[in-house]
Amino acid sequence: MSNPGFNNPTPQFGTAEYVGSPGGDHCRYCHQPIAGIYYRINDGMACPSCEQKARGELARDSHTAYMRALLFGIGAAIVGLILYATFAIQTGIVIGYVSLAVGWMVGKAMMKGSGGVGGRRYQITAVLLTYAAVSMAAIPIWIHYAGEHKPQTQQQRLEDEQRQLESGSGQQTQPPPAAEPAKPRLTLGAWLVRVTLLGLASPFVEVWEGGPSFGWLIGLVILFVGMQFAWKITAGRPLQIFGPFQNTPPRAG
Repeated sequence: MSNPGFNNPTPQFGTAEYVGSPGGDHCRYCHQPIAGIYYRINDGMACPSCEQKARGELARDSHTAYMRALLFGIGAAIVGLILYATFAIQTGIVIGYVSLAVGWMVGKAMMKGSGGVGGRRYQITAVLLTYAAVSMAAIPIWIHYAGEHKPQTQQQRLEDEQRQLESGSGQQTQPPPAAEPAKPRLTLGAWLVRVTLLGLASPFVEVWEGGPSFGWLIGLVILFVGMQFAWKITAGRPLQIFGPFQNTPPRAG
C-alpha cells in the first residue's frame, strides 16, 4: 500500500521546511539533512533511505488490486444507497446533494481497496457505482410510500362497501361484477430484473411522465457532480521517482 506522504508531499506548516541552498537541503519526508546523493519523489527532495522506502511501498496496478477496489466500491455504494433512501424516507425530502457524499464515499473506498492505485478502469467503475447507488435508492423509497398508501386504500374500500350496504338496505342489490382473470405472477428473477431496470431509469422517470422540470434538472446536475467526485478521486497519482542526483556542497572562497 502506498504511503500518502509520498503521493502528496505537501508542506507541513507545523514543521520546518528546508529547501534551496546546496549543503542545507533536507529530505521532504523525514526532514533529515541531505549530503551527497538525493532523489526527487514527485518533485520533492528525498534522501536515499526514503527513496528506497517509496519504491518498496510503490502501489502497482493488478487484478487483485482492482478486485479489492471493486469490492470496497460496491460496499460503499450499498452504504450510500441506504444513506440516500433513509434520509428521504425519514425527512420526506428527496435531496440530490446526498449524491455528492455517495460519489466521495465510492471513490475513497475504491482507493482504499486498491492501496492507492487509480486509473481509467477504476474511474469508470466508480462512476457507474455512484450512478447505480443514487438511482437504485428510488426503489426502497417507492416501496416505502406504496406501503403507506396501501392500508389507506384498503380502509377506503371497506368504508365504501359499508356505505353501499347501508344505502342499499331494502333495495334490490346488483350482482357483483365478474372477477377479472388472475395475472400470472412474476418469478423472483424476473421481478429483480424489472426492479433493477426501473431503478436505473429512475432519474429519467419524471421526464417520461410529466416532462423536465427545474428541480429535476438541478438533481441531475448534482448527480453528475457526484460522479465527477468519484472520477477525480479514483484517477490516482503516479509515484514518480527521479535520480540519483549529486548534492554538491558550495566551493570555498
